[in-house]
This record gives sequence, structure tokens and C-alpha cells, in this order.
Amino acid sequence: MAKINPIELQKHLKGLDYPASKDDIVSLAESNDAGEDILDALRSMKDGTYEKPTDISHAVSEV
Repeated sequence: MAKINPIELQKHLKGLDYPASKDDIVSLAESNDAGEDILDALRSMKDGTYEKPTDISHAVSEV
């Protein structure tokens, strides 16, 4: 999987309310027109609740 630019990732998560579930994160990224590389990475994250933007960036970097 391609390395995801954290700034690009956060751009597609603009407006996300924390804490957020994986489903909420993916849904918002889809509605913010994220590319397939970002959506694939978000869909590959572990299920759970994410408390802040850095939690999401960290989870995406692990997939």
C-alpha cells in the first residue's frame, strides 16, 4: 500500500467530530472525495474509536 500523506489525509477528514468510529471516519472521507488510496488505508485500520487526528494518522501508517 502506498504511503499516505498525513496532511492530505487530514484534509479529507475536515469536519470530523472526535471521538470517532472507524465507520464515521471512512464515511466522512468518502463524502469529502478522498482518493481510493486514502479510503483503502482508512478501511484497513483496526475497528475502534479514535480520539484525535494523530490517532488516525498513526493507525493508517501501521496498515
